[in-house]
Amino acid sequence: MSNQNLFTALRAAFPADLDSVAIETADTPAPLFYTWRDIDRGTAMLANLIDSLGLPPASRIAVQTEKSVEALMLYLAVLRAGHVFLPLNTAYQAAEIGYFISNAEPAVVVCSGQNFGWVSKTAFLAGTAHVFTLNDDRSGTLLDRAAFHIDRHTPATRSADDLAAILYTSGTTGRSKGAMLTHANLLSNAQVLVDHWGWTEAAAAGKQDVLIHALPIFHVHGLFVASHCALLAGARMLWFSRFDARAAVQRLPEATVFMGVPTLYVRLLAEAGFTREACRNMRLFVSGSAPLLIETFNDFRSRTGHTILERYGMSETVMLTSNPYRPQSARRGGTVGLPLPGVQLRVRDDKGRPLAHGEGQQPGDIGGIEVKGPNVFKGYWRMPEKTADEFTTDLWFKTGDVGRVDADGFVTIVGRSKDLIITGGYNVYPAEIEGFINELPGVAESAVVGVPHPDFGEAVVAAVVPKPGAAPDAAAITALLKAQIAAFKVPKRVFVVNELPRNTMGKVQKNLLRELHKGLFAA
Repeated sequence: MSNQNLFTALRAAFPADLDSVAIETADTPAPLFYTWRDIDRGTAMLANLIDSLGLPPASRIAVQTEKSVEALMLYLAVLRAGHVFLPLNTAYQAAEIGYFISNAEPAVVVCSGQNFGWVSKTAFLAGTAHVFTLNDDRSGTLLDRAAFHIDRHTPATRSADDLAAILYTSGTTGRSKGAMLTHANLLSNAQVLVDHWGWTEAAAAGKQDVLIHALPIFHVHGLFVASHCALLAGARMLWFSRFDARAAVQRLPEATVFMGVPTLYVRLLAEAGFTREACRNMRLFVSGSAPLLIETFNDFRSRTGHTILERYGMSETVMLTSNPYRPQSARRGGTVGLPLPGVQLRVRDDKGRPLAHGEGQQPGDIGGIEVKGPNVFKGYWRMPEKTADEFTTDLWFKTGDVGRVDADGFVTIVGRSKDLIITGGYNVYPAEIEGFINELPGVAESAVVGVPHPDFGEAVVAAVVPKPGAAPDAAAITALLKAQIAAFKVPKRVFVVNELPRNTMGKVQKNLLRELHKGLFAA
């Protein structure tokens, strides 16, 4: 049986000229250039260090460091050595890290040098044998130790179903769950994306793609989608340790692909230098991880001549759907496109009945999105009951998202099932109300949540962010909504706020809004 280790597939895709540049840092004091040979040698030395530790098979290696090329190489080295990579959000604090370490029981923890004191104490108390440091300036005990190891390494043999990574869900409600992703989950999805988004086509035409990599690498979007696509396509990366809109615009003429969350696109549009000329060599802008406002979608197309490709995925499945790559005119704002090749997707009501879709579909034909495919995860780490609950009897994964599918198969996400508001016995989908609010004069964006109400069970509440220079009035917003939507959907209270609470991937943390306003209608 051939080795199904994801690293072997990524390594096989390296270009013939190993001395060509694979990654160039874009925001270091002076640019650093990493060749494909550097990546091969660096991951070999790190993998040999890992091997020297004598770890049990499939050990978890937890990593909470700032973004760097070396951090990416550490991920590849963990794959190469046959262990399980556990990326942790850099925003997590002591209590959260304590939970992840106690739950995953990693054999190795790698952290930033500035956090070594408290992270190492937490890790050693939980039984972790090895703690290393890795900083974004290429310093730390991990690299110091790796420097003593040779730069050749034979990748560990792994089967397709072996674990490659555990990603803890963002934990916007309840305890985070560790989604177990296999080598096959990650490779199958990366291969589909490379083909579906034109990377293969570009390479066949002799054009080297250049990706602006400005996303974190503790998350599906930056670590698996962006990095895997570039590595499998033999594409060069312009590497930003953190996003800077002005700096990104300056490098755009050198690039062909950009991936971002909606917030990044809003920041690009705020730059005067972000023009059609700056985007002249670009072929693809991809957005995901949070909903893209239709206003941003339209403004972007008007400014640049490019249409953002919005897609949909999650920690448990990597990517599920995508708007078409070609023609750009087929991309539909407000939707996340069609199921990717190999992915099956269906929508069912709360009783598990399939919802018909087609010409006669009504706006109310909204239900839970369920999926099946080679990209769907193996289950939740050490949570067999939770895993069983999240799969149907015929083994479709219940995503927890609600949405609808139109006559052409395009998927529209309406919200999360946990965000559903039931007020006076009526179902209210927050995304629908947000869509109406966001179209009102002077409104930049909004978030709608349900809070306890003594008469209705739950009451609809909205937080509204004004556009710069605008001052929308809460009473006026309520009056305008009453003229457009059913009375039970109209927010009982509207708050005008400076900003919405978000996590590091730009997702609105509605649990914080619910907590803030939970006592609003207390008797």
